[in-house]
Amino acid sequence: MERIDRDPESLRGDAASYSFARRLSRDVDEHAACLSAWNQTYEQLTPGPFEGNLVEALFDEIQLFRETTNQVVHELGVGRPGAYMFGVPVSAGGGGYHGGRPIRDDSVIVLRDRQDLDFRAPPQLDLVAVAMPIDALGRYAREIERRDIDAELRGVAVISPPRERVERFRRLLLMALESVCANPDKLRHPAMRKALGQALCGAVLEVLAREAPRPCPEGPTRGHAIVTRAQEYMRAHVEEPLTVEDLCRELGVSRRTLQYSFREVLRVNPVSYLRALRLNGVRRALKEAADRQGGAVQDIAAHWGFWHLSHFACDYRRMFGELPSETLNRACL
Repeated sequence: MERIDRDPESLRGDAASYSFARRLSRDVDEHAACLSAWNQTYEQLTPGPFEGNLVEALFDEIQLFRETTNQVVHELGVGRPGAYMFGVPVSAGGGGYHGGRPIRDDSVIVLRDRQDLDFRAPPQLDLVAVAMPIDALGRYAREIERRDIDAELRGVAVISPPRERVERFRRLLLMALESVCANPDKLRHPAMRKALGQALCGAVLEVLAREAPRPCPEGPTRGHAIVTRAQEYMRAHVEEPLTVEDLCRELGVSRRTLQYSFREVLRVNPVSYLRALRLNGVRRALKEAADRQGGAVQDIAAHWGFWHLSHFACDYRRMFGELPSETLNRACL
């Protein structure tokens, strides 16, 4: 991990704090905690060793970052406090969902601080994004373009601007981040921070267009509504031996509809999702047990509903690339 911070004890004149960091994570929970000032939980849904990369620049309350992950991950939580976030995929492929809306390579994700983060990342996520203070962006929009950005974005989760505008937005974000990567200390110059901040504000307003942004044509699908209800029920009963039949009865849908909905939205079947939910829970419990210097692997596994230990160990290793005992021992170090 590389990190550069400038946070003087006494800020005078145009001086301001800034930071730059590159982080490589091989643990989904560690990766979820990397993004500064975000409250989020990542649930790994596909098996295999996890690897995540984050490059982040912070200056004048603006956050510019690029995130990559190599597994299907469901991201839950809320947006950065007091900020709007605008994100765009770097590479084609898509396959993600945000707030029930499908994400394509020409989509722009919009998230406000009090809105719920509900993002299912594609198998190979590569996203570049900027988060900026709501007040600062609103003031810039009013003063420079006489626009009410809050009104334009009310209820918006994903927009689909013309492809060429999305490409310009993507290109500017990448160019800005690459520039900071090449020389993070340039952020100490007030004029540079001001110019970059204004360029980012202008890029956001340009991709949103003068008129109210066109929402993604696809609203939340019926499948997303079914999956959301199923997830709520699963989390409330995650330590119980739930079956697909239990979920069908609770939701009033057929097995086929339930299976199709999970495949559409999360790219896994409901049984695999519940197993992944429990495996992520075991992993967190193992780390907590290490901190307390107590708790056997088999007891924790049983608490989370895994009664066949050899099958559990195989499932755990396939999901995270290590045995549960290795997670426990590593956390104890």
